[in-house]
Amino acid sequence: MGVNTQRDHASPRRRVVIIGSGFGGLAAAKHLRHADVDVTLISKTTHHLFQPMLYQVATGIIAEGEIAPTTRVVLAEQRNATVLVGEVVEIDLAAQKVRSHFLGRTTTTGFDSLVVAAGAEQSYFGNDQFAEFAPGMKTIDDALEIRARILGAFEQAELSEDPQEIEKLLTFVVVGGGPTGVELAGQIAEMVRGTLKGAYRRVDPAVARVVLVDGSASLLQAFGQSLGEKAARRLEELGVQLLLNRRVVHVDADSVTVHAKDGTDEVLPSFCKVWSAGVAASPLGGQLAEQSGVKLDHSGRVEVGPDLSLPGHPDVFVVGDMMAVPGVCGVAQGAIQGGAYAAKAIKAGLAGADPASRKPFRYWDKGSMAAVSRFYAVVKVGKVEFGGLLAWLAWLGLHLVYLVGYRNRVATLWEWAVTFFSERRGQLVVTVQQGVARTELKNLRHKLAELEKAAAPPTA
Repeated sequence: MGVNTQRDHASPRRRVVIIGSGFGGLAAAKHLRHADVDVTLISKTTHHLFQPMLYQVATGIIAEGEIAPTTRVVLAEQRNATVLVGEVVEIDLAAQKVRSHFLGRTTTTGFDSLVVAAGAEQSYFGNDQFAEFAPGMKTIDDALEIRARILGAFEQAELSEDPQEIEKLLTFVVVGGGPTGVELAGQIAEMVRGTLKGAYRRVDPAVARVVLVDGSASLLQAFGQSLGEKAARRLEELGVQLLLNRRVVHVDADSVTVHAKDGTDEVLPSFCKVWSAGVAASPLGGQLAEQSGVKLDHSGRVEVGPDLSLPGHPDVFVVGDMMAVPGVCGVAQGAIQGGAYAAKAIKAGLAGADPASRKPFRYWDKGSMAAVSRFYAVVKVGKVEFGGLLAWLAWLGLHLVYLVGYRNRVATLWEWAVTFFSERRGQLVVTVQQGVARTELKNLRHKLAELEKAAAPPTA
């Protein structure tokens, strides 16, 4: 039986509810630190995830705790902030309430100002059935599952005597040629040819096949052709096979089928697949559109006003991966700047400022980076483009600065030093549960639904 909790009581101070503990949500909360408001941050996870480094958890470089500090601890000294765990399932703009679920408990929280920063989910472009066999790269659970699948493939190959099965087990397919796909493919290649060298007796990790598939003609489309070509050359030097201009048309437990523009299909036998090809904004955007009349773009992002608010709802802001703003792509800086802007607008409202007088949100593009391998990255800042060791050092420095917490920075710096200068990785522990829990839970829910359906009394 569910439990209902009401947190929608009136307050003498302005109630600010923030949905999401990502870059945008956390930035908004922190910028309201000294404001005369009551901040309630609601998130379906207990942590703030530094998503750009998630692939390093998946490939055993760093521990998950180093990029995912507990949100409650991060905001512990901010006395006007309260953290609630729960997945927001309903936003009621008219009643100024949000409802969230956590382990059978429904919590209703009232607001005067709302910042929606619920982020994005993996998109399979209408082929959600692919998710069962090709997990995305959006959560800690995803990263741990991928790590378990990669290392589990080698454990199974060590036990196998079937050459075809070994080939399938040692073929790793990454779908998507954006930063996440490029970085992940590069690290898998380095791990199997460096870290795991000599670790097995019957199979040679160096013969593993790493394949990167993308539907476009070049990698890193947002970086431009020159940097895309640099990244491609570096990956090929690492032994990564690039299948460009290929569209994935089928994924099952044993293979990936790709379709080329010339009409031919190729089946890639593979046990371990990773999907990093697309994103879709949180479904909460649909609720906002239905209630406010705002439009959504093709990825489900909300086409907000110049001040990041909803039409007719000046105290409801949408930031991060959920906002559709020309010139702002789904990167951490866009979310951070959007969250900070929303917080400043809320503070200005406390001082009596008219929402109609708000200055439009201005995005400062600080550039884009992708670490292709150790000692090699590509960087684009405005018209300046470069790749190589200097770009890699810039990538390390920037990401280290944006990590939350001094301890996490020190721990990450140490893990980097060990991995990049010795090829050893300190986070290669995996369990069977990590590799199979997601699909087993899905099957269990399906079976429970069937049992409930069978036990239900017949309808008249």
